[in-house]
Order: sequence, then structure tokens, then C-alpha cells
Amino acid sequence: MKSIIYIILILTAGATQAQTLEEYQQMAAENNPGLKATHKAFEAALEQVSQASGLQDPNLTVSAFGQMIETRVGPQKARFSLSQMFPWFGTLKAQGHVAALMAESKYQAFLDERNRLYYQVAAAYYPLYELNAFKTIEAENIRLLESYKAIATAKFSSGSGTMVDVLRVDIMLQSANTRLTILDKEEASLKTTFNNLLNRDIGEDIVVIDSLAVDDALNAGDLLPTTHPRIAELELKIEGSQAAEHAARKQGLPKLGVGVDYIIVGERTDLAAGAAPPADNGKDAIMPMVSVSLPVFRKKYRAAVKEAQLTQESYAFQKQATVNALATDYEVTRFELAQQRELIGLYEAQAVQTDRMMQLLFTAYSNSEADFEEVLATQQQLLQYRKMKVEAAAAYQAALAKLYYVTAKVY
Repeated sequence: MKSIIYIILILTAGATQAQTLEEYQQMAAENNPGLKATHKAFEAALEQVSQASGLQDPNLTVSAFGQMIETRVGPQKARFSLSQMFPWFGTLKAQGHVAALMAESKYQAFLDERNRLYYQVAAAYYPLYELNAFKTIEAENIRLLESYKAIATAKFSSGSGTMVDVLRVDIMLQSANTRLTILDKEEASLKTTFNNLLNRDIGEDIVVIDSLAVDDALNAGDLLPTTHPRIAELELKIEGSQAAEHAARKQGLPKLGVGVDYIIVGERTDLAAGAAPPADNGKDAIMPMVSVSLPVFRKKYRAAVKEAQLTQESYAFQKQATVNALATDYEVTRFELAQQRELIGLYEAQAVQTDRMMQLLFTAYSNSEADFEEVLATQQQLLQYRKMKVEAAAAYQAALAKLYYVTAKVY
């Protein structure tokens, strides 16, 4: 199982610079300390399997007689006792099964944390796309406003325009330059958030795509969630609690012990002159032993069984709550996708129509047939539609990333 996880984590080993969102997500999976912590928790849980299914240590007792006990075959000098207790048949297997199920639940928690990290990376990536697009739009807006200012100045110089037109475009240029400056400053905070997810220097450059595609693949509803690591984790915990109940009942049964005593016996030296030594004179003694524990204090065993039963109920309620939450997130996110897709189409159409209006108004203004204020207002409206389209596209992709997380779809 460990090897499977390492394969998951190291899919892009040797890559020097990520250029796509998927590559950034893999980089985060390899480097993010939170995900590494979850993986280490799973590895630690695996180690508990051997602990839970292992026997207790044997007991060795060494006794030396201060005053030797005389026996028929000689004095007892020392005693060595070795014993081992064994739980009731199947108890160790049951305990190991509990630990294995809980370790598997940790693995599902790791998968969920990885998927959540993928979503977090996407949620931090698309604001960078939005910011870069805004900067491009704003720079284009400044270029157009500067050209409008040149035309307004030329018309004022020729007497066919007013200084008000020049001042009005100057004000709009100041606003545009200020917005661009704010965007430049905002970029640092967005890069910090993104690079921290990848656990790398906050000043690292980030390659962001310059366009986003919107598809209709989700209309068929084929991504309805059927399983999720969070649900699988709770199902394993329920199964583990059932196994814990069985193990608790086993622990309430007697424990069997076996052992052996080895007694060092010295030779008799108190025999009368000429008396024959007894048979086995000075022969060491070996004494096998069998013991049984008596679990007569039942309260703690009943409490352990009850604890496992209540834990099962708790996990069952958590599972139902998780299923409900995921179902809600699924429906809300699908609505968000549909909404943003409609808005993208709306803003695209409005931008196209406004651009046509802009061209007509500018031509009319060049011929002194239109008010310059109307030209500028239409230009700003076009700017707004283009920005709203970018916002909707970024929101669509962020919602899509969330849907991938809700449905446990792997990138």
C-alpha cells in the first residue's frame, strides 16, 4: 500500500518548472507539508497493525534463596521462571483487523486531503488568471484612452472640440493607471497564497494560461457523486468500530498462560558416613506451568463493548451528514457552473454589440456628429463587459475544480 501512495505522490519527478495547472497540482502533492503530514499519519497507523496483533512480552523471574530450602535431593539454590500469557483464540487477529481498518481509513483521509489540495491550488490559480487578464484589458484601455486624448487635443487645437473633452479623458486615464497599479500590488499577495500551497519561495514566478475554455460536458449529469474518500473513510471507521466491538468481547474472555520453572539444586552434603546418596542427588528440577486469568470484573469489558457501539452510531451519523453535505455542494456547484456559463455567453454578446456601438460612435465623433462623453462612457462599458466575462470564466473554472473535488474526480 505504501508503494501505491508513493506512485501517487511522485508522478512528475524530475520536472523543473510547471507550466499547467495539473503540473502545479502535482508539485503541491509532492511538496505540501499538510499533505505530507496526512501521509505520515497513515504510515503511523500502519505501524499500529503489528502492535495490535502482537503478543505481550514474556515474563522472566529470577529468584535466589537467601536461606536455601533443603529437599530430599539437595538444597534449592536459585529459581528461574519463564511465562507467557496468550489472549483468547482470535483476539489478536480481531485487534489487528481493527488497526488495519483504521489505517485504511487514514489512507482515505489522505486521498481526500490530496483532492482538497488540488482544489485549493485551482482556487488560487484562477484569480491569477483573472488578474493577468485584467491587467491586459486595463493596459489596452490605457492605450485607447491615450489615443482618444490625442484626438480630443487635436480637435481642441483646431477649434472643433473643447478642453472639457481633454480633461475628461485625463481623469479616466488617471483612474485606469491607478487600477493597473493596484493590480500590480495585488499580484504579490496572490502569488504568496499560491506558492505557499506548493511550499516554495513566495517570489517564484507562476506561469498562467492566457485563455480559458468553457465546455458543455457537464450537461449530461454524468458526474453525479457515487463515492468519495470522506464517505469511504467513515465507512471504514464504521467497519473498524464493529471489529472493535468484536475484539472487546474477545478481550473479556480468559487469557491462557504457559510457563516453566527451572530450579538449580545442589548435592546433599549432610549424608552420614558410608550412606548411599539418594537417587537424583543434586538434580535440577524443571516444572511446567499452566495458568488462566479470571476476568471476573466485567464492568470494563461491558464499557468497551458499549463504547464501540456508540462509536459506530457516531460514525454512521457523520457519514449521513457528509453524504448530505456533498449532495448539496454538488447541486449548488452545478448551478454555479450553469450560471457562469450563461453569464459568459451574455457578456460575450454584450461586448460584441458594445464594440460595434463604440466604432460607430467614434466615427461619428471624428466627424463631429457625436458627444465625446458618450464615446468614453461606451468605452468604459465595453471595458466592464470584458472584465465581467473574465470574472465569469474564472468563476466557472473554480466551480469546475470544486465539482471535481466533490465528485472525487482525479485530474
